[in-house]
Amino acid sequence: MPTWTALTTLADKPKAEALGAALEEIDPTPTGVGVFEMEDGSGLWEVGAYFIETPDEIALAILSAAYGAKDFVVSELPETDWVAHVRRELHPVEAGRFFVYGSHDADRVPSESVPLLIEAAMAFGTGHHGTTKGCLEAVDKLFTDGASPNAVADIGCGTAVLAIAAAKVLGRKIMASDIDPQAVEVAAANARANGVAELVDCIEAAGFEHETLHKAGPYDLVLANILKGPLVDLAPSMAAHTAPRGHVILSGILNPQADEVIAAYEGEGFTLNARDEIGEWTTLTLQRLD
Repeated sequence: MPTWTALTTLADKPKAEALGAALEEIDPTPTGVGVFEMEDGSGLWEVGAYFIETPDEIALAILSAAYGAKDFVVSELPETDWVAHVRRELHPVEAGRFFVYGSHDADRVPSESVPLLIEAAMAFGTGHHGTTKGCLEAVDKLFTDGASPNAVADIGCGTAVLAIAAAKVLGRKIMASDIDPQAVEVAAANARANGVAELVDCIEAAGFEHETLHKAGPYDLVLANILKGPLVDLAPSMAAHTAPRGHVILSGILNPQADEVIAAYEGEGFTLNARDEIGEWTTLTLQRLD
């Protein structure tokens, strides 16, 4: 079945959100609408919609003009078996002691590794992105250096690959939360597939805003692979939920954005322990002072 995308940008957040809401009312109705701050330092917001029927380009032009956005760029997407495509393109990833793989590569798992089974259908957070690989390497280094945290949380867990990695090494309960209910379902399924369902507690929550997360803290280690904006916003809450001398590992940060994130966390009583770059992405390891 063919699908179409319609994408535009504008500099005003309220107008971007209003345009996203207006898109949901046009005919044909899009199957999905997204409004995202672009993580390139431009200050622009991207508004996009997906259609399974040919979109009405006149209606889109009227909307873009009404909200001061650039003209929508409409593209027809080719029919693709994305799971098969991802399986062909994605190969196992080694990140320290961790080996991230799909079931089609089960025969390639090294005996000495900590295996993390994340299927190709769950492409976000498979370990191939520089942010996920960076976090796994930071976790491995922290554990290699002797850290053995008792209370661990993976905030914005996505596939829960980080929570699963911690659970397999530590053998104790890990809290995993995400604001997206579908991500929570995926996280729970991945925990089952990796044999740690009893150790990874998957919760739908924004940040730490859940009673179960409050009760399980304060945390000796918090993992958060999200985006710069939410990480900066979370800094005060992160400090409130991290135990003295506890660590946080943060990613989803473009290299030029790292200084801003570091400043936000240093302002909340953290000190920088490590700053690692993979491609255009930075992973930070920080420690809360006493």
